[in-house]
Amino acid sequence: MLTVDFDRLGIGPSTTVIDVGCGAGRHAFEAYRRGADVVAFDRDEAELRSVDTILRAMGETGEAPAGASAKVVVGDALKLPYADHTFDCVIASEILEHIPHDDAAIAELIRVLKPGGTLAVSVPRWLPEQVCWLLSDEYHSNEGGHVRIYRASELRGKILDGGMTLTHTHHAHALHSPFWWLKCAVGVQNTDHRAVTAYHKLLVWDLMQRPKITQLAESLLNPLVGKSVAMYFVKSQEAKSRATEGYSVASV
Repeated sequence: MLTVDFDRLGIGPSTTVIDVGCGAGRHAFEAYRRGADVVAFDRDEAELRSVDTILRAMGETGEAPAGASAKVVVGDALKLPYADHTFDCVIASEILEHIPHDDAAIAELIRVLKPGGTLAVSVPRWLPEQVCWLLSDEYHSNEGGHVRIYRASELRGKILDGGMTLTHTHHAHALHSPFWWLKCAVGVQNTDHRAVTAYHKLLVWDLMQRPKITQLAESLLNPLVGKSVAMYFVKSQEAKSRATEGYSVASV
């Protein structure tokens, strides 16, 4: 399940991509399939081992083109271990809401992006996220959980202040918003609740089968209750000096 629209990223053979906070690796996998040279970056070493296993299998089975490369790197999004202007594309999907010092993280995302490169960022959308917080403290108060709810205008402004240019915005995963509202209402850890189980089966069916009925429903509902908001930016020449000021970089 992808949040970022890869058709807007211009990813292909020899494109250098870093997926910051890659989690289970969904966006890194897609970039690798498209022939990119990919870094799957996260602080969770255990999860990265699973990502590495899948990336290796993709290479061995030919799911990724022969000329592509992929590796996993453990690290801190506030101190990306790369020189300025390293990557053609930077992806940061559903991570900024977890980071207390988000301004520093945004500066790092911009710093390692080449001028003319694309930054794709997604975060939970304000309204669906607000409902989850109102229904459940457990949803956001766990260790490593969400520390803020963004308004799209707030996040957009933070990134534009870094000298970036916005190219597109869209919403995604409308069918997932009611699922999370339901989980928050009955208990986030209550996975055996009948309604939660039934809805989860619906989401799995949608993911695997991609039926037209759910695709149409989600496309109509995304502008209203899409769970995530995704934004796409291009780095200007002006952003070079803004993002690098005050940052030191450790080489890999």
